[in-house]
Amino acid sequence: MAALAYNLGKREINHYFSVRSAKLLALVAVLLLAACHLASRRYRGNDSCEYLLSSGRFLGEKVWQPHSCMMHKYKISEAKNCLVDKHIAFIGDSRIRQLFYSFVKIINPQFKEEGNKHENIPFEDKIASVKVDFLWHPEVNGSMKQCIKVWTEDSVAKPHVIVAGAATWSIKIHNGSNEALSQYKTNITSIAPLLEKLAKTSDVYWVLQDPVYEDLLSENRKMITNEKIDAYNEAAVSILNSSTRNSKSNVKMFSVSKLIAQETIMESLDGLHLPESSRETSAMILMNVYCNKILKPVDGSCCQPRPPLTLMQKLAACFFTLSIVGYLIFYIIHRNAHRKNKPCTDLESGEEKKNIINTPVSPLEILLQSFCKLGLIMAYFYMCDRANLFMKENKFYTHSTFFIPIIYILVLGVFYNENTKETKVLNREQTDEWKGWMQLVILIYHISGASTFLPVYMHVRVLVAAYLFQTGYGHFSYFWIKGDFGIHRVCQVLFRLNFLVVVLCIVMDQPYQFYYFVPLVTVWFMVIYVTLALWPQIIQKKANGNCFWHFGLLLKLAFLLLCICFLAYSQGAFEKIFSLWPLSKCFELKGNVYEWWFRWRLDRYIVFHGMLFAFIYLALQKRQVLSEGKGEPLFSNKISNFLLFISVVSFLTYSIWASSCKNKAECNELHPSVSVVQLFICQYHIWLAADTRGILVLIPGNPMLNIIVSTFIFVCVAHEISQITNDLTQIIIPKDNSSLLKRLACIAAFFCGLLILSSIQDKSRH
Repeated sequence: MAALAYNLGKREINHYFSVRSAKLLALVAVLLLAACHLASRRYRGNDSCEYLLSSGRFLGEKVWQPHSCMMHKYKISEAKNCLVDKHIAFIGDSRIRQLFYSFVKIINPQFKEEGNKHENIPFEDKIASVKVDFLWHPEVNGSMKQCIKVWTEDSVAKPHVIVAGAATWSIKIHNGSNEALSQYKTNITSIAPLLEKLAKTSDVYWVLQDPVYEDLLSENRKMITNEKIDAYNEAAVSILNSSTRNSKSNVKMFSVSKLIAQETIMESLDGLHLPESSRETSAMILMNVYCNKILKPVDGSCCQPRPPLTLMQKLAACFFTLSIVGYLIFYIIHRNAHRKNKPCTDLESGEEKKNIINTPVSPLEILLQSFCKLGLIMAYFYMCDRANLFMKENKFYTHSTFFIPIIYILVLGVFYNENTKETKVLNREQTDEWKGWMQLVILIYHISGASTFLPVYMHVRVLVAAYLFQTGYGHFSYFWIKGDFGIHRVCQVLFRLNFLVVVLCIVMDQPYQFYYFVPLVTVWFMVIYVTLALWPQIIQKKANGNCFWHFGLLLKLAFLLLCICFLAYSQGAFEKIFSLWPLSKCFELKGNVYEWWFRWRLDRYIVFHGMLFAFIYLALQKRQVLSEGKGEPLFSNKISNFLLFISVVSFLTYSIWASSCKNKAECNELHPSVSVVQLFICQYHIWLAADTRGILVLIPGNPMLNIIVSTFIFVCVAHEISQITNDLTQIIIPKDNSSLLKRLACIAAFFCGLLILSSIQDKSRH
């Protein structure tokens, strides 16, 4: 009964909810969400720096997530590169001193907190030419004013960044009196114009006072209450924000530390000073505020302006706009023609006459329609990951965010099963399902940030290796059995693999190697093709007549293995080959091909294993050593059980080894040798964000609903792109050789144009 109810329910849902209606629903959702985010930006402002300085929350215990944007964790080299020839000054009390130490430790982790705490503390890195000073001014008074006033003089070198703040000493010394608060207001009023003047040439931040944990305060600090701190903060905000009459103040309020302190002040040792992890977070926020606009890190979207459109992006926008306009004109003309052919009434008989004209859909219409849809989809890609319209968040890994979805889809998969007519090893239905499961796991792996957990990382590397194994197995089997080395087959495979990536490279202004998996699969396909197509061409039909040809093919495979080993252990030779123009344009990332060498080397043997397995399996099958009749097992029960035992033991051994690895470098070194025992591109920009470094936020404040909605739109877009690619493949890659050669000439001219435009863009950037 349960099964019957399930089938009836499934049939009912399919009747009312088709793929077409799902895509329309996704389109409506995108338009509504875009309108809501646009209205929110207009109302709340579009400055992500303000969000970084004023709002956010903790993901877990120590990972700070600013509102609507991503924060980059700066390394030593990055910090020095950003702050070269810069002078940063911290002015204030012991809390500002703590912030100073945490900031300096980003540049030099060995810097020690020592010496007299109630005096100025200098720091200088002469190699990087970075200077950071702490100036001891625990009260907002004449002493602090004089220090700031000196910098306003034209003849004095001004710090590039000034971080100031003080209040707790005034509360403590004056026993929390109201007179002290009044004097604080007077003093900060006299300092405000000086800070405003400095803010025209330097970045000036006023740090609001963090709350205290009153239960831990010593007796001589009991007068420092959160009520008093709030009063001093209100005074500072009110005065500094009103220091300019007709415009917004240039002095930025560093209020985010208050939010950080509210979550962590309980961990304080004395109730007044924040724990080290909180100070490090505040210092990293300061680094992001200043450096993101300079270095433009991919996973640091806070304080980054929208990147300017490149020449190729502008040309792509014009092309897609013309395609949309052309399709609309074509559609209107076609619709008017269709109306003329509607049934008309015969005046004599009163009966309807039907002018039945079955007009076939022209290739031009399919082409315009495909580019029209693709243009709208690319606009969504751009909005998600370049236009700063939607929000972005950093990834944060927990075991539950990865394993619970995995368990859920496994349980759900039990209820969705179908019988297959195929019984052969690695048949199409089996490999498609295998790829589907792997894709689901990899998607969850990426969005949950599970790459930080080494055992999961290593098991996902096995899934990538398994996909490449299928590449070797599938393409070898096709060429071996069919013997079809024609250009049509090669062009079809290359077009299907690379069409979306080439479009994304243009629209998203990314190098081809950024989408590393497609170049990897493309290169391995060409390796398989060249290995089998070169003289002597050995296929199954030829080898059946003479066993000598089997030996010849094994020699070919052995030579391929030798080439793989040579390139894997000769980085210089590999880089020389792929640094040649125009290959360098395809495989360079950040000015070199190291990333490509690293990616290729990770799974260098697995495609060869797939080819070898296919050869042995098909050879044994042809000699009837293996029989695969319907319902017949491939092996006897004893052999099957033995192989199952070996598989389970191998998998457990691999899992134990992956869990015992100390770091990724050690695991990656051994992975190519052991991996044989064991919807990708769209996710880069419309499911993940910041070029896979973060998570796209369509619905803020509700992570679960956000994942559901963004996943639904992502799946619909991926399905539509798949259909567009199939339609365009039929038009752009015709079976007729003469037509195909003409199209290939056009494609070659197109890529020559891309290379020229790319060179122009590179020169303009430099």
